[in-house]
Amino acid sequence: MKHYLICIFFIVSILFFGCKKNNLPSESQEEEVTPSGIGLVTSNQLFNYWDESITFFFDLNKGNRALVSTNETLYLHLGLITTASKDEHDWKEVATDWSKNVDAYKLIRQSDGRYAITLNPSQIFKGVNGNEVMKIALLVRNATGTKVLRNKDGSDIYVPVATKNKAALIFLKPNTQPTYVLGTEQESYLLNEELAIEVLSNVQGKLSLSIDQVLQESVNGALKHTFTCKLGRVGLHLITARIEANGKIFEEKLQVFVNDKPVIAELPLGVKKNGITIDKQKKEVSFALTAPGKLNVFLLGSFNNYQAESKYVLKQTPDGNTWWLTLTDFDFSKKYTYQFLIDGQLKIADPYSNLILDPINDTGIGSTITDLPAYPTNQTQGNVSVLELNKEEYVWKVQNFNKPNPYDLVVYELLTRDFSKEHNFVSIRDSIPYLKRLGINAVELMPIQESEGNSSWGYNPSYHLALDKYYGRENELKSLIDNLHQQGIAIIVDVVLNHAFGQSPLAQLYFENGATSSSNIWFNTVARHPYNVGFDFNHESPFTQTFVKDVLKYWMEEFKVDGFRFDLSKGFTQKNSGTSDNNVASWSAYDASRIAIWKNYHDYLKTLDPNCYVILEHFAADEEERELAAEGMLLWNNLNGRFNEATMGYNTESKSDLSRLFAESHGFETPNLVSYMESHDEERIQFKNAQYGAIDGSYSVKNLATALDRNKVAATFLLTSPGPKMIWQFGEFGYDISIDENGRTGEKPLKWDYLKNSSRKGLFDHYAKLIRLKKANSIFRKATLLSSSLQDGLKYYVMTDGNQKVLVIGNFDVVDRQLTITTTLSGTWYDNMNQSNLNWSTNNHITIKPGEYYLLSKTKLTN
Repeated sequence: MKHYLICIFFIVSILFFGCKKNNLPSESQEEEVTPSGIGLVTSNQLFNYWDESITFFFDLNKGNRALVSTNETLYLHLGLITTASKDEHDWKEVATDWSKNVDAYKLIRQSDGRYAITLNPSQIFKGVNGNEVMKIALLVRNATGTKVLRNKDGSDIYVPVATKNKAALIFLKPNTQPTYVLGTEQESYLLNEELAIEVLSNVQGKLSLSIDQVLQESVNGALKHTFTCKLGRVGLHLITARIEANGKIFEEKLQVFVNDKPVIAELPLGVKKNGITIDKQKKEVSFALTAPGKLNVFLLGSFNNYQAESKYVLKQTPDGNTWWLTLTDFDFSKKYTYQFLIDGQLKIADPYSNLILDPINDTGIGSTITDLPAYPTNQTQGNVSVLELNKEEYVWKVQNFNKPNPYDLVVYELLTRDFSKEHNFVSIRDSIPYLKRLGINAVELMPIQESEGNSSWGYNPSYHLALDKYYGRENELKSLIDNLHQQGIAIIVDVVLNHAFGQSPLAQLYFENGATSSSNIWFNTVARHPYNVGFDFNHESPFTQTFVKDVLKYWMEEFKVDGFRFDLSKGFTQKNSGTSDNNVASWSAYDASRIAIWKNYHDYLKTLDPNCYVILEHFAADEEERELAAEGMLLWNNLNGRFNEATMGYNTESKSDLSRLFAESHGFETPNLVSYMESHDEERIQFKNAQYGAIDGSYSVKNLATALDRNKVAATFLLTSPGPKMIWQFGEFGYDISIDENGRTGEKPLKWDYLKNSSRKGLFDHYAKLIRLKKANSIFRKATLLSSSLQDGLKYYVMTDGNQKVLVIGNFDVVDRQLTITTTLSGTWYDNMNQSNLNWSTNNHITIKPGEYYLLSKTKLTN
């Protein structure tokens, strides 16, 4: 250890650092002093006195740069941090309304590009005792409040306040960030780098400096002094300047981060390139993070009180991409929390977290989630990862699930939040008998990965490998899946890999100007296609491809997931179509590069499980979808609009044309189409029937029983056409609450009592019978279409497979219609709904009433 001699006053022996005295000031005259350089916020005077006018200058190129290059009018939002404030977020006496643009708080652009405003705190905050004010809290926003200038770490801007009767201090060097506890503008300093700390007081007295609460030097009768130090320990240091005058003490604090050049070392054999690797035999835990271009990474956690210490500096692989650290001093009977500290500035949770603690949103979950470690309040901020070394392993009852044939699939799409009062996996598990009675053979869960907020659809993901604990813990989901498998029901998970939202560590790692920068290895700086939300993944990046494959592998191996529905799969492209709705056509056009990306992911999934279901929400050109289908992928086939026009009774101009039910109309060789008439994203069929249904005399589609009968006709056409099908939760009993109730993605009321209504129960029973028929008869897998008429109100189709033929007829008009029996329709048919034989002769005419239908076959269908 080194010891530095401090002359004149005393000798300080220190363990990690040392300072040397520099230029004693003259005894009593305050000097003309100018801060070195321009910071995020500066003022026209050195000390900001409570009862004097102050001109603040804001440099938009500093801080988070959210307003850089703006030409907008900017406004100041301000309040006070007083002795009554609980913490830095507890603003008092807020002077401005965020939603109102008041000229008095408008900033003026300066000739050097900065923005300025002049104010007198005592005049704005009349009646406030200046001696109780610690800091003025500031934000600069645009007129709409959508862009806000903050500190680089995203925190509010704080300016200390001085009063004439009290001592005050400022740091002249180094340049500082106006964080709650001042930070240096320079992100970090190298180990043993010489650092000049220049301090100025507004009164003469005993001026001293401490580092990490160890006194370094003091000078008497000083106004200004420069302390020159070398910090000999990596990590965060707290520098405290103190002035003692007239029997009183005032302190100002500054945080300085020190790092050293990282150790370069290959990733050890068996340690994953990202996330956690646990070796229980060796009692080792390895942490790894992909973050090329960063200077240093520290591991912070409950095991080191979230302090950056040399023991917890991550090593860097020779290629510069991966940071890693292996530790052996964990207690495997405990849970821990942790974060990564990047370049001394940014704290992030592990992008590969399986469980996170969110200090803001977790409070809204309540006590339903137990056995979680406490959030490290007052030790850190932001989301933290949970390391569960004592996690109870789930014992699977079904080890090797026999998946249903993909062409037999009847998928039940549900939102965990809205399927039960409790909003959790346990409630879905308890509802399996209901799903079994309905007969479906696959459940598709809308996104269950950790997303921003609690109550949502889940299409705003932030941690793709973490289960959203709002719905329950890992073993509760595993129990649900295990119980579904016991009943022959597959599990499909909706995954959102087109984009991520701002809480995502992958986005935050390379944030600039409030958005991800061009140095980000996973995301585009600007979305390449319409309908994008959040930050757009670049799927041509090898880093993104690795991440996506790791995500899919985790859910398949950890939870025995049988397949995935990929949200916004058409967005997996680097072809720039623009983001306007007017560009949808060009975005949907054939894209060979997008096909290559999807073949890559599909091939990888098949190495994990050759029978894995891969379902794309694609909606691209038939030529492209045909190529993907030929590879074995399944494509969403949205027929909501056509079916709803039919059920409402509007059939002119082919409004209700159902031709796209069949693979032939897409140019597919096999029916790799997951056809549906309702999904989470479409208006409910029965809602529109009730609101807009056609009327002819006494026949009204708005009548509940009539509308539900017409829904039976629609379900018959949907479920008996070839290929996999999907139904949206509660469509089986005519759920009629609008998608826009309580906001489009807002919570919807449960209507289990609907099943007490005989007409609604009749619709449920009809669905159940059709599903049984579909699963029991191979003709509904890949039958060939022989003949059809699907554009008009009176619709039919005939299909064949082997020795079997099926004829489906339905009248979607609101008046009687005559069906002419052609050669294809003639002969003897078995009526599978009425259990009777029909013998139709060529050229005869059959009267079919509105809402009437037939499901006929040459031989009786197995039920």
